Amino acid sequence: MSHTVVTTRTTTTTTTSSSGGTFLNTGYVRTYSGLLKVAQVVALLIAFLCVRCAKQWTDFSAFRYFEVVTLWFFCALLIFLIMYILRLQTKMPCINWTLTEFLHYAVGTILVFIASIVAAVKSSGFSALVAGSVFGFIATFLMALSLWTSYKVTCGSQPTSAAV
Repeated sequence: MSHTVVTTRTTTTTTTSSSGGTFLNTGYVRTYSGLLKVAQVVALLIAFLCVRCAKQWTDFSAFRYFEVVTLWFFCALLIFLIMYILRLQTKMPCINWTLTEFLHYAVGTILVFIASIVAAVKSSGFSALVAGSVFGFIATFLMALSLWTSYKVTCGSQPTSAAV
């Protein structure tokens, strides 16, 4: 009795192009996460400018806290946006960028939300301060959306049981 063994080899070659060989990833701004980052940067900048340009501060420390928080996360989001446009995350693979972004959004959502609540309570009806707190709440909502999407990417769908 003879046995025949057939061995089949399959080779798959994948070729990726990085948008014309340039170092800029301008298509990132048109993605969902890119649009969220741009909207967050704009909302935080408007919130900061509304409070900064207001002349009727009713509570100096509350609005100074709002300025610090909005300006800090504005700068951090701008750095993330520039980093993804210039593809710098591929140059530094030692850093887990999805986890870093997730932690940034978790802390940012909480701190911007607290700052917006404080600004809304202390605004005393002055329109510039109310507008700043409203844009703070908009930025909070956008950061919560980014937190949710980065949570789905970071944690993913975990299997509930092991397949045997």
